[in-house]
Amino acid sequence: MLSKRLQVLATYLQSPVHFADIGSDHAYLPCYVCSKDLQAKAVAGEVNQGPYERAIQTVADQELADRISVRKGDGLAVISPGEVRQLTIAGMGGKLICQILNNDKDKLQGVERLILQPNVDAPLVREWLQTHQYKIVAEEIIEEDGYIYEVLISDYTGDNLYLTDKEILFGPFLLEKQNDVFRLKWKKEMDKRNYLINQMKLATTAPEAKITQLQKECRWIQEVLADDNG
Repeated sequence: MLSKRLQVLATYLQSPVHFADIGSDHAYLPCYVCSKDLQAKAVAGEVNQGPYERAIQTVADQELADRISVRKGDGLAVISPGEVRQLTIAGMGGKLICQILNNDKDKLQGVERLILQPNVDAPLVREWLQTHQYKIVAEEIIEEDGYIYEVLISDYTGDNLYLTDKEILFGPFLLEKQNDVFRLKWKKEMDKRNYLINQMKLATTAPEAKITQLQKECRWIQEVLADDNG
């Protein structure tokens, strides 16, 4: 059964579905989508040999090779400009997701929707989307097997966009909704920041700028959680 995390990504693909799943591993997401939607087509991209072979096997087992192209390559190198309308990238850090998008920007030609699930550093991804004129149109935050995941859905607009610093950190839609998982995450994040601040203060030369930034974020977190209580 497909993980809840990947099912969330699938719900945001728009018809007619023709998408590339970058870092597809076993190609579970393309297989799930193409088995549900008989018109859907997908590219499953994977850079590592083992997962690439497993993806081929999964697609073959489900008899979907006529609609899912499994390709071995690094990031967006597996697609051509204008080939797909939507991209999914999930299960890696936000820094790596931004690196993948930056490395082959020409491959984003014609890509109308990005569905991204960074395991960490979601603010970096929001900054990238804003800089490259992709507007965040929805966000999800879920908990699965003890881990918390954020999913960012964005559409290309061609317009300059602006998110506040708070929206970059928390996510504009997540900040608005503030569900239980969001509150759990940010309580944990505040504990982490307070721990880091205390550790940094013990250093021979304390990184004052970093401490100031973390203290500011702690105040924001307190404000956000307090607002939700009110």
